[in-house]
Amino acid sequence: MVEYKVKSIKYNFIMNFILTVSNFLFPLLTFPYVSRVLQVEANGKVAFVSSVVSYFMMIGSLGIPTYGIRAASRVRDNKKKLSIVVQELLIINLCLVAVVLSCYFVAILNIKTFYEYRELFYINSVGILLNVLGMNWFFQATEQYAYITIRSIVFRIISIILLFTLIHNPSDYILYTAILVFSGVGSNILNLKRVFKFVSLKKIDKYKFSRHFRPILVMFAQTLVVSIYTNLDTVMLGFIKGNFEVGLYNASIKVKGLLLSVVTSLGNVLLPRMSYYVKNNMKDKFLIMMTKAINFTFLMALPLSIFFVLCAKESILLLAGPEYLGAVLGMQFLVIAVIPNALTGVLGMQVLIPLEKENFVLYSVIVGAILDFVLNIIFIPLYGVSGASFSTMIAEFIVLSVQIYYTRTYLLQIRNNILSIRYISATIIASILILLLNNIEISNFLLFMIKGITFFGSYLLILFVKKEELILENLNFIIKKYREK
Repeated sequence: MVEYKVKSIKYNFIMNFILTVSNFLFPLLTFPYVSRVLQVEANGKVAFVSSVVSYFMMIGSLGIPTYGIRAASRVRDNKKKLSIVVQELLIINLCLVAVVLSCYFVAILNIKTFYEYRELFYINSVGILLNVLGMNWFFQATEQYAYITIRSIVFRIISIILLFTLIHNPSDYILYTAILVFSGVGSNILNLKRVFKFVSLKKIDKYKFSRHFRPILVMFAQTLVVSIYTNLDTVMLGFIKGNFEVGLYNASIKVKGLLLSVVTSLGNVLLPRMSYYVKNNMKDKFLIMMTKAINFTFLMALPLSIFFVLCAKESILLLAGPEYLGAVLGMQFLVIAVIPNALTGVLGMQVLIPLEKENFVLYSVIVGAILDFVLNIIFIPLYGVSGASFSTMIAEFIVLSVQIYYTRTYLLQIRNNILSIRYISATIIASILILLLNNIEISNFLLFMIKGITFFGSYLLILFVKKEELILENLNFIIKKYREK
């Protein structure tokens, strides 16, 4: 078996940040084109089917993507134990996905709305299977972020070429769905071959499947209820208001997804390391990393959210076009939700789960999901896309409040090192500066760029003058690497 080398957090962050930027650029390059070519109705069909498929994909995964990272990272220094864990989780996952796909095809053939879009559902079935076979959790647990990044970028580049070459009119939405599946999980074919370079395929010891059931089920339940206030908005809009409202909501959710991917770029690499610290009783390192994760989240989430609230109209026009202007208010609610969403990513995924307190994460998202469902019933019939977005925003803040309560012991220990006030003040000053630019009469693109440069330039400058630790630390790292060259 091949040995792997665990890199530093900073290296992993850089690799994951590059991946995040590619995740940001892919829809940034493609969504304006797709929005105009497919138009609102076809986009709504694709978004509706994707939301339904996400439920089947989630059930097929059964909480293993998160649990697998924790379980594998804890035994990654022992190849025998690691091989056993990987084999057990893969067998559990394959048995489950066989059942899920059977139910999936039965649903397609028996539910009228699903049968109407059966071609899209059939294409997405490949994604459900490859999502399991890919075992991305193994590569995250062993912190192979360079491989994850390079592999993903290559497949995205191929997907972009295919998209601009093959998608030319609204009737191409079926082909567009196939390209989305290829972009999202096509690279997982390579994973299956690679994973067994590091672990054994042979049965080493007696399998103990039962030890995984409880944490897997808890994390599955958590994932299930989280999906309620993410994907349920789209599904309920589709049934209550139709494809047009879904198309508008899809434009809003794209922007939120882009921002969230940037904000959570550090947190995504921390779960395996935080789990490793807990397993080896490294409490001081755990608290230091927790502090950095929270500060990084504030550093990124506050300015990004507020900027896109203030520039919602310009960004919708730039990304989607004038026919999507009905999504502006909904987008403003959703980008505000990025702040609590990102913080729960730290408190839940990077703190509570490594501490084996996933029950508390489950409780928090159950509260948020119930509230989101109730608010959707009230507000979607009245306000459509804006009502769905408002419901999601409120749900995210409630989830954060509950998780703050459950992590209060750790938060109190690091409260003096959390620098949120500094980031808030810098964001307020930057916001005032771009509000002064509203009366400039130039093209939408130029106005958006000028506002962006002014906002983020002034924000970073203020923090640099205040000698903000994360800014100086990364600046020094870049300078050091440049001098080494």
